[in-house]
Amino acid sequence: MKGKDKRKRRAVLSTVILLFLVTVMGTLSLALYQSYRDPEFLRRDKTSSPTEPGTNTPEEPEATGPSPEEVFAEFADLPQEPFEYPITLMAVGDNLMHMGVVYTGRQNDGSYNYECLYESISDYLDLADIKIINQETVMAGNQLGFSGYPYFNSPEEVADGIAAAGFNVVLQSSNHTCDQGVEGIDHCVSVWARHPEVLMVGIHSGEEEAAAPQEESAAEPSPEREIPILEIDGVKFAILNYTYAPNSGYMPAEVQKRLEVLCNYDRKTGRMDFTTINPQVLEDIKRADELADAVIVCPHWGTEYSTSPSSYQKKFARQMTEAGADLIVGAHPHVVEPVEWIQAENGNEALCFYSLGNYVSTQKDPISMLEAMAWVTFIVTEDGDSKTVTVSHTGSGAIPMVCQYSSSPVRIKGVYPLETYTEEMAAAHGIRSYGNGVLYLEDLQKWSKEILGEFQMKIPY
Repeated sequence: MKGKDKRKRRAVLSTVILLFLVTVMGTLSLALYQSYRDPEFLRRDKTSSPTEPGTNTPEEPEATGPSPEEVFAEFADLPQEPFEYPITLMAVGDNLMHMGVVYTGRQNDGSYNYECLYESISDYLDLADIKIINQETVMAGNQLGFSGYPYFNSPEEVADGIAAAGFNVVLQSSNHTCDQGVEGIDHCVSVWARHPEVLMVGIHSGEEEAAAPQEESAAEPSPEREIPILEIDGVKFAILNYTYAPNSGYMPAEVQKRLEVLCNYDRKTGRMDFTTINPQVLEDIKRADELADAVIVCPHWGTEYSTSPSSYQKKFARQMTEAGADLIVGAHPHVVEPVEWIQAENGNEALCFYSLGNYVSTQKDPISMLEAMAWVTFIVTEDGDSKTVTVSHTGSGAIPMVCQYSSSPVRIKGVYPLETYTEEMAAAHGIRSYGNGVLYLEDLQKWSKEILGEFQMKIPY
């Protein structure tokens, strides 16, 4: 039974029970009142006359209220009042598997386990309905060995840790997706196939793309592509993920079939055009808007280490909003960028997180240790057979977080809310001996206020 059917049935049954109780209490009150006026009322033989004991009188009908079935039948067809309920989303930034992060999950027996990376945010994961993480690096196969920047290959156990933590959406399209070639992409798809409970978006295997119709040119996007959808309590959320490009100015033909791309490119030569959005993106959003109740777009975009969105990010965000996006959650710059409401000329509105920064990394710049967790409340309003889903203006924002690691050896210690972060934790941060500066709590607070402004949120529990 769908969530809305349960709620409607519960509302009707509550009304039935209330009316039945009112009827019973009314009957009981009448009896008590009668007994007050005539103390013998409750003890009297109802077949005898009150003045002539033993004399039979005409039988009177017993006073009873309507049965629950009668009450239900009377009220079942009445129109139901509109009712609202929330669905919450949390999203974190780049799961950036530098070698220090890789070694954090290494166990004494030589195996790998990465559940430890997400223990410090378990309360958020327990609260949210939709839980998104950006998997920056590819899992091309443990047999290849592990590597960090610039050509990543991460342990397959990273996927196990993400699934065990409770994430139900993983974004896999990034500029590092092609680090191990098309074989690496195909293997990464097969790794996620072991976790059907997680919706992996952004890449495809060569086999599945070979079966799909291919677009002929940039001007003719394919309308037949599958739209990834996550369903929560009968509410459908389309979740789309694109990267601006691989780490190249060209898109090889075999990569075109596997990687979801944000920027336009020539389908024949592969040459990238970083100033124009891929028309397939807008086609996907329009179709998703028809199929789903809400559309979430997760672009991998922007300028690395810039805390301000580029002109192209702003341009693409407006175009995506006009096409039907309700929420935009960005990644790639490795630092936090602002949040804003976007109003399209056609009246559409979307909440845009330009960049959440990293989730885990061992980067060396202090400002890269500040990150944001997107916390979004969708309000579902059901009125009869109609249903609308909107993003709450008051229940949505960014929770400032801090990635903590140690040095000698470099290991991830956890990700913590800035609200509870202390000077002592900043003083113990490994960046002081491993990185390019010193981490201070007051700097983190200043950066968070300057970048996120009014969109800063407190811990929601």
